[in-house]
This record gives sequence, C-alpha cells and structure tokens, in this order.
Amino acid sequence: MIARVEPLTSARALRGPFDYRVGEGFGDVGVGSLLLVPFARRQMLGVVVELAERSEVSDDRLLEPVDIVEGGLPDELVELGLWVAEQYCSTPARGLALVTAPGTGTGARRRTRSRRELVAAVTAAGTGALTDGTRLGLRQRAVLEALVDGEAPAAELIRGAGADHSTLRSLEGRGLLELERAERRRRPSIVAVGAPGPGADDAASELTDAQGEALAAVTAVIDVQREAAVRASDGKDPRMGDPLLLHGVTGSGKTEVYLRAAQAALDRGRSAIVLVPEIALTPQTASRFERRFGDDVAILHSRLSAGERYDEWMRLRRGEARICVGPRSAVFAPVADLGLIVIDEEHDSSYKQEGDPRYDARLVAEHRALAAGAALLAGSATPRPESYLRYRRLVLGERVDGRPLPPVELVGLPDPGAGALHADTRAALEAVSSRGEKAIVLLNRRGWSNFLTCQACGRVWECPNCDVTLVLHRSAGRMSCHHCGHAELVPEACSDCGAVSVARHGIGTERLEQDLERVVDPLPVFRLDADSAGGGVAELLQRFEAAPAGVLVGTQMVAKGHDFPDVTLGVVLDADATLRFPDFRSEERTFALVAQLAGRSGRGPGGGRVIVQALDPRAEALRRAAEHDSEGFLAGELARRELLSYPPYGDLIRVVCSSARPGPQDAAAEAVRERIATADVPVLGPAALFRRKGRDRAQLVVKASEREVAIAAVREAVEAVASERARDGVNFAVDVDPQ
Repeated sequence: MIARVEPLTSARALRGPFDYRVGEGFGDVGVGSLLLVPFARRQMLGVVVELAERSEVSDDRLLEPVDIVEGGLPDELVELGLWVAEQYCSTPARGLALVTAPGTGTGARRRTRSRRELVAAVTAAGTGALTDGTRLGLRQRAVLEALVDGEAPAAELIRGAGADHSTLRSLEGRGLLELERAERRRRPSIVAVGAPGPGADDAASELTDAQGEALAAVTAVIDVQREAAVRASDGKDPRMGDPLLLHGVTGSGKTEVYLRAAQAALDRGRSAIVLVPEIALTPQTASRFERRFGDDVAILHSRLSAGERYDEWMRLRRGEARICVGPRSAVFAPVADLGLIVIDEEHDSSYKQEGDPRYDARLVAEHRALAAGAALLAGSATPRPESYLRYRRLVLGERVDGRPLPPVELVGLPDPGAGALHADTRAALEAVSSRGEKAIVLLNRRGWSNFLTCQACGRVWECPNCDVTLVLHRSAGRMSCHHCGHAELVPEACSDCGAVSVARHGIGTERLEQDLERVVDPLPVFRLDADSAGGGVAELLQRFEAAPAGVLVGTQMVAKGHDFPDVTLGVVLDADATLRFPDFRSEERTFALVAQLAGRSGRGPGGGRVIVQALDPRAEALRRAAEHDSEGFLAGELARRELLSYPPYGDLIRVVCSSARPGPQDAAAEAVRERIATADVPVLGPAALFRRKGRDRAQLVVKASEREVAIAAVREAVEAVASERARDGVNFAVDVDPQ
C-alpha cells in the first residue's frame, strides 16, 4: 500500500504529497494518520492525505515511514485543512497544521503528549482491612482512608497522607491497593466575569416568544442539514438549510438561544462548536456553557498550556467532550458528527487570522457546516453587511428583561484647553461618582500621547524600522512602535537641535486614566488595554465587577461581550476616528464600536445613558448608532457597497511583496500583476505601502466578481513569481478577504 504524505514543513517552495511504502505489519494507516517519515536526510512529521495501490515511482525507491504518531485526524479535517490552504493561497502543510493536534509542531517528533501518572485504587480487601482488624501502619491506614472515595494520583497520596512510594508498594504487595499508570487530564480553568442574570443558567427557564421562535428555526435547520447530508451520502441531490443570523440587540438573550441549540444538537446525538471572538474577553460565554454542560464541554484557546490544549483536543477527538468553545482556531476542533456551529459576535474582526494561512473563521465555519450537514448560527447586535445580506435572519428586537436600550447623546469635541472630556461628559462622570455607580469609557487608542515633536526644529520621533511615529508610554518611561515593538527612552531634549521644548500630541488610554482619576475621585479607575492587561484580562474584569463602584477605561476591549448590570454610563471618545481611515469598512466599524459600547450600559434596574464624543457628531454611522437603528445603517451600507462592488457584491484579494532593501519588492509586485492580468482578472497596483519591521513593501489588490477564478489566478501568479531565482529575498503574503 502507498501512503501519500504531506510533510508538516513551513517551506512554501515544497510541493507534496510524497509517496511512502507501507509494509505489512507496520500498523493501521489511513487518511489522516500522523506519520514520522524520513525526509531529506532527517525525520519529519507528515499527514496521510491519500492512499493508493501503486505509485508513479518504483516501489524499490520508496522509503517506509518510521512510526505512527498519536493524534491522527478524521478524514473531514484533512479535507478542511487542504481546502483552507487552497482557498487562502497557502500551502497544504500550513493548512494541515491548523487541524492537527496542539503541540504537533513541524519537522520533528511531537512536542506534546498525553500525561500519564501513577494512580492508586483501593481493592475490596483494602476496604475491608480498615474495619476487620487487619494490621496497618498509621501511614498505610491514612492512604487507604484517602482512597475510599475513589482513585487518586500516587503523588497526591504521598503529599496528603505523609506516605512514600515504599508505603504504596507495600500495600500493593499485600493486595490492599492497585497501582497502574493512567492518563490524567490537565484541566483548564475558566474565570467567569459578568453576572449571568436571573435564571440565565436554568435550562428550564421560560424563553421569550422571540427566543422560542429563533430556537425552533435553528432546531429545524439542524434536522434539515442532517437529512441533506444523508441524501448527499446516498448520491441524491441535497437540500441544505440556510445559514442563520441571530440579529439581537444587546441583552436580548442570544447566549440562551446558543445554549438551547447546543442542547438540541446533543439530544440528536450530534456535537457543537461555539466560536467566541477572544476567549480572554468573553469568559462569560465559556463559563455558561461549562456550567450548563459540564464535562461535555472542552475549551480550546492559546492561553491554555500546551498540555491543557492537547488534552482538550484529545477529549474531543475521542468523543469524551461533544461541545467545543473557543476563538477562531476552535473551528478546526476534531468533533465527530457535527450538528451545530455558533459564531458569537460574528461582526468581530478577530475571526480573521493575521498569519499564513490568513483564513476567516466565519467562512471556514460555513464550509465545514455545509460539508458536515450542520446548522450554522451567527449572532450579533451589529452584524456584518455580508451576513445581513446572505443569511436568513432571526430577530431578537428587545432585551429579555423588557428594559429599553439606553439613550445615546452625540456631542462634539471639548473646548480648547478643557482636556479630553466634553463638558457634558465630565458632568455625567461626576454624577456617577457622586451616586457611587459604574461607568465604561472607551478610547480606541492606547498609550499616553500619539507622538512627540520638537517645537524648535519640528523633528518628529519615528520608528527606525517602520514609517510610523513612536507612541509615548509614560508609565514605562519609553516610546514604542505598535507595529514592530521597537522602544526608546523618552527624550529630555531634541537630539537634532538640543532644544528641551518637546511637545506631546494626542491622548491615549494611559493619559485618559489619569484624567479620569481626578474627575471621579474617590472611585477607582480600571484600565483595560494591551499594555495594562497582559494575560490578566479576566482578573482585571473581575476586580471591576467586584468593586461597588468605579470606572473601566480602555480600548475596544471594553466593548466586547461583557455583561455588567450595574453600569449606568457608557462613554465613547473620538468616536469617528475610524471614519478617517482609508478603508471601505470604516463606516461599519464605527457603527459597531459605538453600538456595542452602548449595549454595555443600562442593563440593570437603574437604567443608563451613553455619551458619544466626535469631531462630526452628524456622521451617518454615529447617528444610526445613537438611534439603535442597525437595519437602517445596514440598508444604506449595502447600497453603497453594491454601487462600488465591494463585499458582499465582490471579492477582494490583497498581495503584499516585501524586501529588506528598496526595489525588489516593486519588481516582484509588477511581475505578479502582469501574470494576474493575463488571466483576465482585474488588479489594482502595485502601490507602495509604508515600511514595516525594516521591510519595504508594495501591494496589489484584486477586486473581482468571480471568487474562485480570482483566487486561482492569484495563487498561480504568486507561486510562479516566488519560484523565480531573481526573487530571492522577497517575501509574498496573500490575504483573501483582507480586513
């Protein structure tokens, strides 16, 4: 038998699969098996993507695999990994690396394995020895008593009973306990933040009429999809159910619909995947699933240890857990008989992967749901125009508690010299302080000041590696680049002219935190951004939740999925800053940012209000957000995009060529453009991009109406140009559906 193997290597130039001869008695090898194979004078891990009876190469010249490795893949994940590689112009190895078990690595033996520990269990004789007068030492008795309630790791017994290994071996020799090595799960912990609300964890609580109708629709699609998958497997024409969009205002009970839909999938003997934008920022969703379904839930995300991720992956692979909760990478979870995929906060840009393959988990979820005969349910209060147009919409128009959405007040910029806060904003915060309440303030810009200049000669401090200014971080005493991480000490004087008149421009969350501390004194101020939180996002949110009163200030992190019923004021500063970006999604992002932050306020009995500061308070996106009019906004946004052939009425593909020295990137981009153009695919550019991480860059943008044709043209063009000897030192990055 011939196994065709894709080696798990990061090299883009390598093109497999490669044939290996599998001899009799080697083991059970099938599609998805993970093999250790000899490759280029070393050993490398690879995935079997196909089996064949014969090879084009003489069998005498074929090598044999060295070993079978734990963590093989189901056929559907092999297909999914190869599809991602093709759809996002990557390599098969990089696509397959997405679906292999955590810790698989590339080019060597697996780095992570199951943990096995020595486990002790009391025998019937041992239980009797505690009461029948059998002679036992104090430590022996303590060990047996500790095992009465069930088996325990030997290491825990030794610590808890004051025993040692000789004590355990002695009891084993007398037949009073049994010792064996068993696999032990490394269990991840979920820190719950935000009150779930009355009856939120009661599976028997009554749904609103709108929730009930939404759940019935999801359940019907789960059934339709299963029937369609069966018809397809029988060679009949499948009739697939529509992807669903749960369009519900903040606080309308979308999570409870997700929970009931997952239960419906389990009741039908199927499994579910629940995607959340960022696990550290949405712990409430993960914790609610864990409380509702217990050990049926596995958590997968990058903040777990390598061992925890591997154990959770294996629980899903073996069917010990049937619900997977996690961020975008969880879409590749090895669940069997998939019945439901949920995409919570489907508008969030974090579902797009930044590194190769640059996949969009939302589109991957669509493909996987279709292939598996599963229902797809996306939910958001501010859905993407793509989802609004293409998915069947289920509406939750009111909050479950009947409370109205908070009123939103649009104000201009503060008066010169008044600081960052408009007079109305300052008065509202002072009122929160006097009443001992809570507020959330959003400024989507971290640091102290945006940039520094010399007032004498005009010098601007810039990053030596990127064509951007350095941002002042006062508490760290440094200026840093938010693209490459370069940092410098804050200058006391200008190195060009010697002047000490160094001016700071703009305001970030670090400076805003200090200003707020004066306004709301004595209330505590909690800052949540990439600088302050690090790995302790959940802990910081817990402190804010536990405080009787206070202000949470930060970047867009503060608007993501949190449920704090005692927040009575929401504030957005410089709300229309994103409208000034040269991006066709800027209106959508501005609307979502304001609407999502507005949804954090007024969830408790005290109600709430929202104040939005902007350069132009009359901007359409801000006005629609203030009116909580997502349908009106989306209708206008779709009309604009259709006129300009932007998604969802067209597809974009971005190609970036970069080089460590000026020049080669432009030539490479022009060569790629010529090849794409010969395929009769419209392409814009090349155009220069700002230098980043020491590399000069040029980009092309394909704007096409035929997606598959455009993807194929770009893939073939990039592969052809990248293989040319003249392109040494040039890197190529392809981004399908750039964000």
